[in-house]
Amino acid sequence: MEQDKLERIVAQVIENVQNGAMTPKEAPVQQIKSITLDAAKALIAEVEKEAKRIGVNAVIAVSNAGANPVAVHCMDNSYIASFDVAFQKAYTVVALKMSTMTLKGLSQPGGALYGIQHTNQGRIVIFGGGEPLVVDGVVIGGLGVSGGTEEQDAALAEYGKNKLKEVVAWL
Repeated sequence: MEQDKLERIVAQVIENVQNGAMTPKEAPVQQIKSITLDAAKALIAEVEKEAKRIGVNAVIAVSNAGANPVAVHCMDNSYIASFDVAFQKAYTVVALKMSTMTLKGLSQPGGALYGIQHTNQGRIVIFGGGEPLVVDGVVIGGLGVSGGTEEQDAALAEYGKNKLKEVVAWL
């Protein structure tokens, strides 16, 4: 939810409670949508099938709407370093609500976000392989893939993003 919209809702609830129009117990609760473990596992299974098809031993990470890990899956013979990279890609796309390929362009010298990779304790990844997971316009999590070339990782993450609707419908 956008910050200004959230601030307006909170201000309205406070005003309603203060003027007696509602009690604190009647105040609305905003439920934040977030990817479930079952959906994350189903999505990972789909991305793994595609990774096998193209010959990549990938690490596939899914984070929730708060950028916290839900599941990280290491295919056999994947690179040890890919674990952290995939995990941080999943964090990056939720934290910034954009793909890591989009961020790559913005973070180049002269770009609007040049140097951003040095923020957030170095957790921001500025190369392809991360996609935000969006349902009904809401970021419900992030997908990070690492293990192939940048193009392969980006293609696998895009594939997973596109499979999300099917995966959510299954559950």
